[in-house]
Amino acid sequence: MSSFSSEERAAPFTLEYRVFLKNEKGQYISPFHDIPIYADKDVFHMVVEVPRWSNAKMEIATKDPLNPIKQDVKKGKLRYVANLFPYKGYIWNYGAIPQTWEDPGHNDKHTGCCGDNDPIDVCEIGSKVCARGEIIRVKILGILAMIDEGETDWKVIAINVEDPDAANYNDINDVKRLKPGYLEATVDWFRRYKVPDGKPENQFAFNAEFKDKDFAVDIIKSTHDYWRALVTKKTDGKGISCMNTTVSESPFQCDPDAAKAIVDSLPPPCESACTIPTDVDKWFHHQKN
Repeated sequence: MSSFSSEERAAPFTLEYRVFLKNEKGQYISPFHDIPIYADKDVFHMVVEVPRWSNAKMEIATKDPLNPIKQDVKKGKLRYVANLFPYKGYIWNYGAIPQTWEDPGHNDKHTGCCGDNDPIDVCEIGSKVCARGEIIRVKILGILAMIDEGETDWKVIAINVEDPDAANYNDINDVKRLKPGYLEATVDWFRRYKVPDGKPENQFAFNAEFKDKDFAVDIIKSTHDYWRALVTKKTDGKGISCMNTTVSESPFQCDPDAAKAIVDSLPPPCESACTIPTDVDKWFHHQKN
């Protein structure tokens, strides 16, 4: 069982909605900065932002104090990903590895593009539908190099170590063998998911081929180094909130009372979620190029 827990504030599917993370003592922490990147040897923590099959585009709020999870907003409207036929919402549990950062000031040698200014993304392919704000432990299997509107946006492929089949998955080829079609669907999903919003298809480095576990771990380690430079103020985060409660070498470290004051100033949890707009259920049929 995870020693972390989550607490919602305001109603889901509203602009005010937030999910804060807490440690084993019930103290508020940042999922970006305070949850260790490693859960164990060769096992990484993952912050689940979006449960599989759901549409609301939830993400770690990098610019808000304590970096709660909130729903992304574009032009004043809450964002939902479209259902690109034959997919329903996100086709994996989607989230991020804590204590990582894709530095927008660093031009990636593999993609020729700078980082997207967020923690590195993870697609978790296990059978359980995880909960928003859940912290799980994952094995890294591979990685896809997406280029999103000119920015490097790595997509890590991983599996929950608690998954009944986790022992059978040790590298990207195991996914190809045991879940035929899943990686192809993953590329297709990422290529086209913005098209219903009038955006062009996304591009990929390496001819949209997945790189293996060792390559993926090297990329994750490099984003951990960029994060450390960010949180220790060696790199200017330009608006990113580095407030944390555990990183002793960080000038942004605060005590638990200061963290609590941030959350206490917000609306209380709300039992009734707002209804999701009905058009979120719509199928989009898009001619593939």
